[in-house]
Amino acid sequence: MARTDRLMRLMDVLRRLPPPVTAGRLAAETGVSQRQLYRDIATLRAGGALIDGEAGVGYVLTEDPALPPQSFSRLEIEALLLAVQSLDRIGDAEMTMAAREAMARIIATLPGDQPRQALHAVMRSFSVGPDRDPPIIDLAVLRRACWDETAVRILYTDLKDNMSERVIWPLGLSYGDDNLMLLAHCRLRMDYRVFHVNRISALDPMQENFRPQRVPLMRAYVQGRAEMASRRCASSEP
Repeated sequence: MARTDRLMRLMDVLRRLPPPVTAGRLAAETGVSQRQLYRDIATLRAGGALIDGEAGVGYVLTEDPALPPQSFSRLEIEALLLAVQSLDRIGDAEMTMAAREAMARIIATLPGDQPRQALHAVMRSFSVGPDRDPPIIDLAVLRRACWDETAVRILYTDLKDNMSERVIWPLGLSYGDDNLMLLAHCRLRMDYRVFHVNRISALDPMQENFRPQRVPLMRAYVQGRAEMASRRCASSEP
């Protein structure tokens, strides 16, 4: 891991974990030896981070120069914490960890009594993860293809257990209670398709970029859904 990335990760851990955090825990979270950890703490202090504590006691990040100050109402703090806790139910560990680290950064910048309010939030989400089978593919690769607007080749088994190979343009992911779904434009059918992500058994990123087509495709998809809903409403009228 690059030095800059390692130091950023150490700051994230200091923000996220309840203080004081032992050197052993920090070393384990950042994947370095305790000797390297002590050097990294010294580097952060030299850069302006106010980190209290020492070896054998634990460390506390009391002032974070990397983040600007910001303020939220108590209800806003509760809402943000509840949203982060609710992510556990989607079964995406990487997404959940990213949200927790982002929330830790937010809390680290709160002024006055607001960090204590965040620590003593009264609202909790105890929803458990989904019972569905977890995705076989690496979700990080799929997310990157969506962000970069690049085509992927997938091996997919439909609900009738028919397996096929498809080249698709991934447009977006939807996290629901029962399934993680992928909206894509299938280049085999030349039409929109919604795939169950846990039924994708192989994913191969391609070099093909569809960036100029993404916005028109999404606009046409949304318009088509709206027209379909309008026709349904019209047909149900007495």
